[in-house]
Formats: sequence, C-alpha cells, structure tokens
Amino acid sequence: MLFKLSTDKTVTQAATALQAAVQANHFGVMQVHNLTETMAKKGVEFAHECLIFEVCQPQQAKKVLEQNMGVSTALPCRISIYEEGGKTVLATLKPTALLAIFNVPQLEQVAQEVERTILKIMNEAAS
Repeated sequence: MLFKLSTDKTVTQAATALQAAVQANHFGVMQVHNLTETMAKKGVEFAHECLIFEVCQPQQAKKVLEQNMGVSTALPCRISIYEEGGKTVLATLKPTALLAIFNVPQLEQVAQEVERTILKIMNEAAS
C-alpha cells in the first residue's frame, strides 16, 4: 500500500524536482504542507523536515468522482518528502490500494493510470 524510495537529494532539492516532475506529467500541485512549520505554529517542536504535496490530475479525479463521491475522502493524491535515517525519502499511498477500499471495480483502470504516473513522478524527482 505504501510506496517509498530514497534519494541522495536534500528535501529541498527533491521538492524542487518533484514540482517539475508533477508539471511535466500533466498533474498539478494543489497545496504543499510544511509539517515542521505547521507544528511549530501550534507550539509543537518537531525536528524532522517533512513536506506533503497534494497533487491532482483533474480529468482523472472527475472520472472517479462521477462514479463515487465518497472517493473524495481519499483525494487529492499525496506525496511526502521527508528525512529518515539520514536519507531523503519520497512516499505515497498507492492509488490502487486506496481505491480498493471503496469497492468500485470499474475504476481500477483509472487508479492504475494515476498510480503509474505518480510513481513515474516520484522516480523522476528522486533521480
């Protein structure tokens, strides 16, 4: 369900590369959450760098939502970039696994297409 890959890039370098890869693959970045900054604003000290990207391909989202609006609870797709064990990690929950929760077999092909693209984006950002 969880797909992770490591890179020798810093979190900042990986984030810049991810932005470019998202656009190159016809997705869009809807929001970037800086977990460290957000927690600091709430008075919580968190020593790990973590960025959470919300990404979307509107035409694919439309196909899914037209079949089952409940899937909106799992949208948009998220890609996290964080430090773990001295490495920078990119991670996401696989869209096929998330969609399986909703038991909508007719959307499997859309989920597979989105997943292929998300994993391609992550690999491009990591390399």
